[in-house]
Amino acid sequence: MNSTIERIEHLRKELQSLLPMKAEDQQRLDKKFRLEFNYNSNHIEGNTLTYGETALLLFYDDTKGNHTFREYEEMKSHDVAFDMVKDWAKDKERPLSETQIKNLNEIILVRPFWKDAVTPDGQNTRREIKVGEYKKYPNSVRLQNGEMFHYASPTDTPIKMGELIEWFRSEEEKGEMHPVQLAAVFHYKFVCIHPFDDGNGRISRLLMNYVLLKNDLPPVIIKSDDKRNYLQALHLADIGDLNAFVDYVAEQLGWSLEISIKAAKGDSVDEDGDLDKKLSLLKKQLRNKSEDDVVLKYSSETYKQTIDEIILPLLGYWETELQKFDSLILDRNMILTVEFLDRKRVASGVNNEGLQRILYDTDRGLPKKLLVNSTLKGLRNIDNSISVNGGELTVDFFGNSYEIKTNQQEKGLNRLYHQHLDDDEIKGIIQPLTNKLFNIVEETIANNKKI
Repeated sequence: MNSTIERIEHLRKELQSLLPMKAEDQQRLDKKFRLEFNYNSNHIEGNTLTYGETALLLFYDDTKGNHTFREYEEMKSHDVAFDMVKDWAKDKERPLSETQIKNLNEIILVRPFWKDAVTPDGQNTRREIKVGEYKKYPNSVRLQNGEMFHYASPTDTPIKMGELIEWFRSEEEKGEMHPVQLAAVFHYKFVCIHPFDDGNGRISRLLMNYVLLKNDLPPVIIKSDDKRNYLQALHLADIGDLNAFVDYVAEQLGWSLEISIKAAKGDSVDEDGDLDKKLSLLKKQLRNKSEDDVVLKYSSETYKQTIDEIILPLLGYWETELQKFDSLILDRNMILTVEFLDRKRVASGVNNEGLQRILYDTDRGLPKKLLVNSTLKGLRNIDNSISVNGGELTVDFFGNSYEIKTNQQEKGLNRLYHQHLDDDEIKGIIQPLTNKLFNIVEETIANNKKI
């Protein structure tokens, strides 16, 4: 851990030597952190807004997209909570309180709602989630090995939260812990209590950044595509290696400091892929301005255009992601079912070329639905007969629009025929499929048994 802290201090001193930065550079940096933190912290918890849709919402108050109203509400409210935390951090003399933490929960959850839950004995149930109040029921999580991990009981929660705040204030006053260590340990201790029925992960990251900002450090961004390493670091802390989680947080802080240094030097704060994200955002803005003027009806022409410009690129990305599993399996296949009003046609193949012939065949009418199933067969050195469901994707065709849905989505993505999918939307459709597939394969290898 010492070497990690030394790197943080080195970067911190370099940044301090460049301050104050120009107003326009500070604005670029603040905008970068605002978008990255809100998008990633919510995406980790299952919010389905894409990166581009999050930018549209935060910077232009544009709610275009096929998402629940609550997802937009929670993203905006999380942004408000982030601003609040930044304001708290500026007042270095004001001690943190339980009331403030409850206020954060009330803000990010917006209003009471019903949510699926798991009872202490592992049974599925539904509960009303209260906002701004400590939990009334036990909460728990199922670990990868199938065991249930139980957080603090509802009875113990007020006591433990009081102890947490007392510990935090004491450590602040002593000043013996490095800020990144204090922030990480505070995050971990809060998560272990899990004081609320919902929103604990988001609040833990808000509080962690409160500590960093109060100590004149930039916020830490836990990237949603690094969720696995984030949870693994928390797991290592669970089994006694708390330094592993501190190191993980420090590594992410290193990224934030490096971005801040770039901004202070007047350099670009963009990363690989940021240009594509910006172009995607511009395309969405242009699409939104013109979409009400265009209404295309389902026809042979619009169907083939949808296949060429939307379905085949989507399947192509899926194929690329599935190729990453080839070193683990013996064989894989995609089965395409095309449903017409009076019949079905089925074809199989491992790539777009193997499916195109049946997709383009409209001599006897236009399809009403496409169903694509991916199957992986045989895990190397485990069992040659194992068959793994690699995911399902359906496309429904309507009079003026099409809808794409997978077996990992509760709600499909609906678009008019002139509206195409951007890269974020394609990834948002396919990545949950491949993430689920990875979990299945990992569990099967770990257990060394058939699914």
